[in-house]
Amino acid sequence: MTEATDVSTEERIKDAARMIFTKKGFLATTIRDIATEADINVASINYYFRSKEKLFAFIMEESIQKLFNKVEPVLNDENTSLFEKIEVCVGYYIDQVLENPDFPFFMVNEVMAGSTKLPVISNIKLLVNSHFAKQLRALETDGKINFHPINLVWNISGMIMFPFLTRPQLLQTGNFNSDEFYQLMQERKKLIPIWMKQIMNI
Repeated sequence: MTEATDVSTEERIKDAARMIFTKKGFLATTIRDIATEADINVASINYYFRSKEKLFAFIMEESIQKLFNKVEPVLNDENTSLFEKIEVCVGYYIDQVLENPDFPFFMVNEVMAGSTKLPVISNIKLLVNSHFAKQLRALETDGKINFHPINLVWNISGMIMFPFLTRPQLLQTGNFNSDEFYQLMQERKKLIPIWMKQIMNI
């Protein structure tokens, strides 16, 4: 098997897995589902990724890194306001999770398991030392907020992640379908920055 064939097969597996995981969710997806979508045999998936769990983790870690690659230039742009940074990053964040709806569950499980290998852990210094972080700290220094700025970051993350954590139940009970949930998250792209602006008094 040539190196080019290896890359091609691996990418086909990842592309198929992303689509099936997004459509059916991690728990309902089987290795055979992914193999059928990729038009390969189950043994090939086991050869490249060993298990469904490892394939899922690989895709989620790629997703996290992809998000960081997008937001890092935004967070360090000294020519944009705090509100503009939040507006852009919230949009990127929601789009990324819409592509991988099981992403919040993966994050929660990894954090609870004490994982130190997640890209979010390795990039924590990037966040702490960013221009965005300096702007947040300035809010406290200038008296615009009377609480620790980390609460603002937690608020943003929570307002994005929690709807996705409840998504399976919402869809299962028939309260919303996938298209309606998608539209709700498009609304939140606009609402979250507005809510944060009110909290920050800017």
